[in-house]
Amino acid sequence: MNTPIRTRFAPSPTGFQHVGNIRTALFAYLVARHAGGDFILRLEDTDKKREVEAAADHLVKTLRTLGLDWDEGYEKGGPYAPYKQSERLALYHQWAQQLIDKGRAYADPYSPEEIQSFREHAQHEKRAFLYRHHRPTHPPTWDGTMPLRFKSDPKSYSWHDEVMGDLSTGPEVIDDFVLIKSDGYPTYNFCHIVDDAEMKITHVIRGQEFISSQPNYLNLYEALGLERPVFATVPHILAETGGKKLGKRDGAKDILEYIDEGYLPETLLSFIATLGWNDGTEQEVFSKQELIEKFSLSRVQRSGARFDEKRLLWMNGQFIRDLSIDDLFERVKNFWPDSAKETAEKYRRKVLTLAQDRLKTLNDLKSFGYFFNEPEYDMNLITTHKQLKKMSHNEIGILLQQSKASLEKLTDWTPESIQHTLNQLLEETGQKPGVLFSLIRIYLTWAPFSPQLNDTMALLGKEMCLRRLSTIKYN
Repeated sequence: MNTPIRTRFAPSPTGFQHVGNIRTALFAYLVARHAGGDFILRLEDTDKKREVEAAADHLVKTLRTLGLDWDEGYEKGGPYAPYKQSERLALYHQWAQQLIDKGRAYADPYSPEEIQSFREHAQHEKRAFLYRHHRPTHPPTWDGTMPLRFKSDPKSYSWHDEVMGDLSTGPEVIDDFVLIKSDGYPTYNFCHIVDDAEMKITHVIRGQEFISSQPNYLNLYEALGLERPVFATVPHILAETGGKKLGKRDGAKDILEYIDEGYLPETLLSFIATLGWNDGTEQEVFSKQELIEKFSLSRVQRSGARFDEKRLLWMNGQFIRDLSIDDLFERVKNFWPDSAKETAEKYRRKVLTLAQDRLKTLNDLKSFGYFFNEPEYDMNLITTHKQLKKMSHNEIGILLQQSKASLEKLTDWTPESIQHTLNQLLEETGQKPGVLFSLIRIYLTWAPFSPQLNDTMALLGKEMCLRRLSTIKYN
């Protein structure tokens, strides 16, 4: 019988969740869901100096907003509770005692100043500083007031990584690291291994920044007599330039900021999943269920994936267009222009139906305010237009008067009859659509774009269209 797959996401509450954090969570989630296994949320809150108030609540909100539900863990409980490391200190001390009893851990008697002098001496001699070269011959009994260090056994290691392939390293990278700090809290290097073992985690998926520490982890697995889990190291997400790791200045912002800007949760899941993964086809956009069905660590690339915000924007537009009007209407309730809030729902639905194909984010809906109140005119739309800027004020005025006169005669104000009249106007004026239609659209909306002109006019209504065309504005 195969061991059930169990993965985990184990963030520290030290700030918001950006694209890199969430990709790790998503990959772990997909591995578990694809195999019918369990996804666990664990809170690694042992670095109290860096902990940010309310970061844990923010984390939970982020995962739930994205639909990344967990089977057990923080705020849910489960058979291996508690899932918050600060509530598991007694357990870490028990495991630490095992290492002490085996002669594989010792109290660190040195002050920070002494350790710094060791570092400086190594630097002066142009060699790497290794703490194991300074192990105390007769360390004191560990009483919890001093750091507890792992007594490493330097050796060469080879291991397989599901993403990076077969890896190996020599003994020179292995060192004595701190297991438990003087404040009683364990280090990440120690407690994540204990927790993974206790919680029966089968697959450890994490970022590239941890790969240099892997030999030390392997050394500790051996000392504790633990079986290695499956390792999968995910490469960095790169800035749009592709030359460096994505940072805050490059777009590594709070995932919930994207939600507030009108990006859909399903867009973010699809976009983040495809940062370094594909299913081997030309498909670019995936639903959550498709990701679950198709995801495989074997298809995660070893090189860094470039963060492309234009692609994210394009993908969001694809998802918006695929929504039903009813679904979209529910999602845009906080994105209407202020002038729309007192308008009848029936009319707003009609506006949304026209706007849907033009939306790249839900926030773009705010640019459709001309359906609800008189727009502010912007002559730059005329003076910067490739064709309209060549026309004189008089020519513009005459063309608008002709257009109004023809449209006034319409008794059947429908998209079809409006389009017929517009086509007749083209013949009567001898103008190109890019001139006539653009001019009418600008005077009706004073916006850089709008839905198809005849549909826009039909929804605005005859009275409003004629009134706006009568208001001839120049500089």
